[in-house]
Amino acid sequence: MTRKVSIGGITIGGGSPVAVQSMCSTKTKDTDKTIAQIKRLEKAGCEIVRCGIPDMESAKALSVIKKKIKIPLVADIHYDYKLALASIENGADKIRINPGNIGSTDRVEAVIAAAKKKKCAVRIGVNSGSLKETSSFKLAKKSGNGRADRMVASLMEHVTFFEERGFRDIVISLKASDILTTIAAYKLAAQYTDCPAHIGITEAGTELGGIIKSSVGLGILLHDGIGDTMRVSLTAEPEKEVFAAYRILGALDIRKRGADIISCPTCARTEIDVIKLAHMVEELTMNLEKPLKIAVMGCSVNGPGEASEADIGVAGGRGIGLIFKKGVIIKRVPKKELMREFLKELNKISKRSI
Repeated sequence: MTRKVSIGGITIGGGSPVAVQSMCSTKTKDTDKTIAQIKRLEKAGCEIVRCGIPDMESAKALSVIKKKIKIPLVADIHYDYKLALASIENGADKIRINPGNIGSTDRVEAVIAAAKKKKCAVRIGVNSGSLKETSSFKLAKKSGNGRADRMVASLMEHVTFFEERGFRDIVISLKASDILTTIAAYKLAAQYTDCPAHIGITEAGTELGGIIKSSVGLGILLHDGIGDTMRVSLTAEPEKEVFAAYRILGALDIRKRGADIISCPTCARTEIDVIKLAHMVEELTMNLEKPLKIAVMGCSVNGPGEASEADIGVAGGRGIGLIFKKGVIIKRVPKKELMREFLKELNKISKRSI
């Protein structure tokens, strides 16, 4: 059980639902593009959004962005503590820093003081690629993974520094591109602190490879009860990160949102183009909020019978398409009308136009 930390209007930790995050790929100082992207992320179900702050113009842009969006806004800062101070002043609900790379003790203390004054949370992020050689925090327990141990020692040095100065609105992250190092680091850190954990596999890769790595790493952590907020880091549109995060949470029965697509792998029995149809259904339902199980099956053998738990589904038949609900066929239609009729039925049960 972790402590509760408020980020804007959202509480993470302490048994709160695992919050889904993403990060803008726009230049933050281009407020129009950034706001437009955040609105798309909101529609996709993103609950916390992060923006990179490489310069003072970007930090000042936060005040404009914040007025136009509905979800908490996080500023991501490296190296320059003045950018952290400016981000807090301009309304950031949380800042992400690695205290080891923003300067001397007095500079970190200035950030703590500003965050306290504005009730701004701080994520202390330690990545495997930016570690000090030694830490003043000595680990009594170790993971067996040397890099993970160094990450946790570095993290705990920073957490201790903040807490000794009376600051407790801390979120932690221990990301590596290596899955086993990430898992080992988070599991070890959970033995030392009750700060809520932001989990992710950093630089996970492209949409396909990144989702696979993130699903393995984050799935293991979440199954073991570690993780209060998450980001699936992909070299792809940020909306895809949100989609993937909810699919991971749904697969573990932690949080349900949107469509759970069941589709057969195709074989010689298929009577429709399953691959094309499944991708089309997935694309059309990507922003669906209501949890629904949707089946796309290639033939009547694997259709209503094997997908009998699906709220709605389609299957190929000889010369026709089948639409079924909970295993019961409700319509037989010409294949050229299958998608149109399927969407009609889907709109009825989702209570929205897709």
